[in-house]
Amino acid sequence: MKRPKYISKISDISEASGSEKSSMREVEKRFRFLSNSYYLSLIDWNDPDDPIRRLIVPHPDELAEWGAIDPSNEESYTIMPGLQHKYKSTAVLLVSKACGGICRYCFRKRLFMGVQSDILRDFDAAYDYIKEHREISNVLLTGGDALMLSTKKLDKMIEALFKLDHVGIVRLGTKMLSFDPFRVVNDPAFVEMVRKYKGKGKSIYIVTHFSHTKELTQVAREAVAMLQDAGGVLVNQTPLIRGVNDDPDTLAKLFRELSFLGIPPYYVFQCRPAVGNNAYAVPIEEGYEIFEAAKSMVSGLAKRAKYVMSHSTGKLEMVGKGEKYMYFKYHRAAKDEDSGKFVVAERNPEAYWFNDYKTIVDEFPIKWAGSSATQFQGLAL
Repeated sequence: MKRPKYISKISDISEASGSEKSSMREVEKRFRFLSNSYYLSLIDWNDPDDPIRRLIVPHPDELAEWGAIDPSNEESYTIMPGLQHKYKSTAVLLVSKACGGICRYCFRKRLFMGVQSDILRDFDAAYDYIKEHREISNVLLTGGDALMLSTKKLDKMIEALFKLDHVGIVRLGTKMLSFDPFRVVNDPAFVEMVRKYKGKGKSIYIVTHFSHTKELTQVAREAVAMLQDAGGVLVNQTPLIRGVNDDPDTLAKLFRELSFLGIPPYYVFQCRPAVGNNAYAVPIEEGYEIFEAAKSMVSGLAKRAKYVMSHSTGKLEMVGKGEKYMYFKYHRAAKDEDSGKFVVAERNPEAYWFNDYKTIVDEFPIKWAGSSATQFQGLAL
């Protein structure tokens, strides 16, 4: 099977009408377009609301003024270009500024807007940092997309990292199994690289990015099976995206199908308030209702995802919604003392980000036992 042809020019989208191409070009002046013949073939061009179309085709709504260039303030956790160390046990390496397609809701649009400094330039220097920080047990290779690198380059990085006794997991952040599963199916060397560590006490996790069941094609399922057979551990994450998976039935179907394939739903992210993302974001409180309704429709094995936002202060999980308050918990925290902290905020149905909750009513660390019941008095649980 041949790999698909990559398409970076609006004029090469033969299925789009002339007027649609004209509006796309206006968007393209600010935000790049990239896809390929395989992914575009999944679109029902007779359906203006097709979810794949929504995911990949530029739309004039992206030009609405909204959001920040670095909404999670990744710059503040950057040790050197391309190396982030926000959470104690995890190092993030931005190893590529290329993707198999450019998601219209991308939160790292800065990588495609002429900004070079974020990408890793010196792997040896990053390796030395990880070697010296023995608290790091897992390393995420992302970007961009880790699978846009050659297998040879990835193998070299992974082999080096696994020589460190304190690193037990290397994660590959990728949407290639959605955009271009032929990257896996047509590259036996990649599959064998994953197999090399099977049963060795260290694991390669492939963090997939399926956002809708239309992406779970036969060839995508084949790629999944090949990686699982080789010992790769697959988990899935997706943002909650307006017009794609923002209703309970659609999200539940995604959870269910992933569980059938043996891929645990891992995170559902609040769409980050990056520039151009307003049309793709769902308010937090609406998103919480969608997420909980979807979970109610599936088995425990299919509802393992957590609804979180990657805030500058940490990964905040949305854990409850009452009559007056929203309830958050620091699933991961940039400051160790905030880990597990429970935060109660006054409801704001218009909130898209934690910063939109201006009044914090109470906050305290969660304890397994001994928490005073008086801490919860007056809160509408």
